[in-house]
Amino acid sequence: MTAIPDKPALEGLEAKWDGAWADRGTYLFDRDAARASGRAGVFSVDTPPPTASGSLHIGHVFSFTHTDLKARFERMRGKTVFYPMGWDDNGLPTERRVQNYYGVRCDPSLPYDPQFTPPFEGGDNKSSRAADQQPISRRNFIELCERLTVEDEKQFEELFRKLGLSVDWTQTYRTISDDTIRVSQLAFLRNLDRGEAYQAMAPTLWDIDFRSAIAQAELEDRDQPSAYHRLAFHKTDGSGDVLIETTRPELLAACVALVAHPDDERYQPLFGTTVSTPLFGVEVPVLAHPLAQPDKGSGIAMICTFGDVTDIIWWRELDLPNRTIIGQDGRIVADAPDVIQTDAARAAYAELAGKTVFSAKKRVVELLQESGELLEVSKPFTHAVKFFEKGDRPLEIVSTRQWYLRNGARDAALREKLIALGQEIDWHPDFMRVRFENWTNGLTGDWLVSRQRFFGVPIPVWYALDENGERDYDRVLVPELGQLPVDPTSDVPPGYSEDQRGVPGGFDAERDIFDTWATSSLTPQLAGGWQRDDELWDLVAPFDLRPQGQDIIRTWLFSTLLRSALEDDRAPWTDAAISGFIVDPDRKKMSKSKGNVVTPAAILDQHGSDAVRYWAASSRLGTDAAFDPQNPTQIKIGRRLAIKVLNAAKFVLSFPVPEGARITHALDASMLTTLDGVVRDATRAFEQYDHARALEITESFFWTFCDDYLELVKERAYDQTDSGQASAALALRIALETLLRLFAPVLAFAAEEAWSWFHEESVHVSSWPEPLGIEGDPAVLSAVSEALIGIRRAKTEAKASQKTPVSSLVLGAPAALTPALESAEGDLKAVGRIAELTFAVADAIAVQSVEFAEQEA
Repeated sequence: MTAIPDKPALEGLEAKWDGAWADRGTYLFDRDAARASGRAGVFSVDTPPPTASGSLHIGHVFSFTHTDLKARFERMRGKTVFYPMGWDDNGLPTERRVQNYYGVRCDPSLPYDPQFTPPFEGGDNKSSRAADQQPISRRNFIELCERLTVEDEKQFEELFRKLGLSVDWTQTYRTISDDTIRVSQLAFLRNLDRGEAYQAMAPTLWDIDFRSAIAQAELEDRDQPSAYHRLAFHKTDGSGDVLIETTRPELLAACVALVAHPDDERYQPLFGTTVSTPLFGVEVPVLAHPLAQPDKGSGIAMICTFGDVTDIIWWRELDLPNRTIIGQDGRIVADAPDVIQTDAARAAYAELAGKTVFSAKKRVVELLQESGELLEVSKPFTHAVKFFEKGDRPLEIVSTRQWYLRNGARDAALREKLIALGQEIDWHPDFMRVRFENWTNGLTGDWLVSRQRFFGVPIPVWYALDENGERDYDRVLVPELGQLPVDPTSDVPPGYSEDQRGVPGGFDAERDIFDTWATSSLTPQLAGGWQRDDELWDLVAPFDLRPQGQDIIRTWLFSTLLRSALEDDRAPWTDAAISGFIVDPDRKKMSKSKGNVVTPAAILDQHGSDAVRYWAASSRLGTDAAFDPQNPTQIKIGRRLAIKVLNAAKFVLSFPVPEGARITHALDASMLTTLDGVVRDATRAFEQYDHARALEITESFFWTFCDDYLELVKERAYDQTDSGQASAALALRIALETLLRLFAPVLAFAAEEAWSWFHEESVHVSSWPEPLGIEGDPAVLSAVSEALIGIRRAKTEAKASQKTPVSSLVLGAPAALTPALESAEGDLKAVGRIAELTFAVADAIAVQSVEFAEQEA
């Protein structure tokens, strides 16, 4: 036990108790207890691994607190809690941060420099332009990625400890560690062996800055300026022109067909005929497809390979040729499609080769104006364009060879299984299930899991080379499982030697890495010891809880469910808790790109962690919360509550509880009976993942307890000669113990501090309160509290101090409530300093008359 300070304060509690919890192992996963109870006695959390690419923001504090509330509740309910923490190190955000932080970029063609020193580290010299960044080898670049992410993770852990997360810090993982690489590669090889993973040359959404493929789940629409260009395609029978409108005239050389809706009578006579493209004179068919929109533009569109995702659908379903003209650098490729044959057409194409998409559009428009085939350009407008969610320029679609994982987009049976597993999960709130189902049903392609980047988990395959030194994609070489983890660029496939690398008849390494979600989709396996610690995996899987944000249902939640369905034919967790967004005072979502992100360190320092935890706990799951750093009202309320808890605890503990004390007073029994109802309701709310309701119920009672009950009984609790002293002191002590345990998940530090003044063990490993079953009438407390309010009001209206003695007071009340008031007559007289108290029948509880002692004198 710790000494009660003269003036309890919140300052310093975070450091004090974080250190004590670490020393005592308060939050360690107890393997022996878990083994004894079995899976039913364990509560396991699939904790979100924050991206180690900068700093945490207030949204992390918000959602991670929600998880911690539930973990603390389950721990106090007697569960052995498995609450790990992971760090998401790899991926494009980390690479971009390293590039800007150190002023470097990766050039895989360069040799490793063991003495390399980056041009700078952070500060004001950050550079985001590739031309200003020093090229370095892949290995040097990866070393810098590892160096910076380790530093970020140290700061993240420090902040999370200060916030009071009850994480087991011995159960951590990094998404780029050797063990993680082994697990990720093993899971992929099992997918490959079962036919769930495959590679294909196909149209790919491509970020020209990151030079990498992008998956459907990583897309976002952004409004961009554009204009319609009306072009004249020429009927090959010489009977006239067909007019189309396009926003991308620069793709004219990639046109493979025109398309209209099958029911569009204007174009039905053209179906099955051909037209020639303006400028290039290439003959293309006119086809019908239901995705064509009769009310858009002229109602007939050109299909190019590839202008947008609809072009891909048309290309695939109409079995059209591929004439891709945009390269992976976002520029028009040098070689014109073979179908461009005339000298004039090739000359026109030559003027576009090497240009960016923007410059090519400008030149095509000029050429079309010169040829008279551009009839009109509409007024500028804005429309939605696909971007990589972390990118700066619109995505292009290029044909590349990539690795895919089947996700149900083209497999109805798998899609139905995923929907069924999603229905087995309890969603909090339940409507978030619809978002998952909408995403699953709206998938247009399999999951693209390969990335053309550097810092990530290597795809563990090689390719046999034929006699010409070309990759034979039908002969994929895989490692022995005992070799894992492997890096194909430095390791050798079974049956080959290093001197066969890159030579005819030898092998070539896969240089791509996995998409970061391909690893993060395995967080239950990474944390739970899958294929590493069978006993642990059996104790924690399937996990109880997946907490996360609503914006990554389509990425993290869906991909984790998919991997679990493919590997174990089950859902990876029983419950999914989805937090809302943090929005600024203008109700705009906080994001780094908008520049309205608030970092939490200063907020925690200024107001204290319990105050911030209170703010987070006050918001229900799935509900957005506004945050104004200039006026954090809810945080200030939380700080006031935490301080009041400390002061109330000190006051209550000043009343000695005699040995053998029992509850004998009606008011005390009434308070404890009311508290039983609070315990039942708060428990039910926590069970239902409604932490905000649990806090609301507990806090409401607490203020009644402090403002009314504590004031009513303090004179009796002090008076050793009063027969009711023992009852009051015992009731106060019981209520304090109960309230501290109810508050413990939210006010983690204040509750622990106050608990330590009269208990040896931590409040966070004490038992969650249960109703005591003391028989009392709840009407007594409510009636007496109302009477106290009336007495206070009477003194205030008389402009008298609350300490002013009263010679006589008449209190009116309904006849049914008079016995309740009479049972607490002594306490009412003591708190009101009333010499003579008389009760009268009235419609409501109210003071009917009052005479002050000073007036008599």
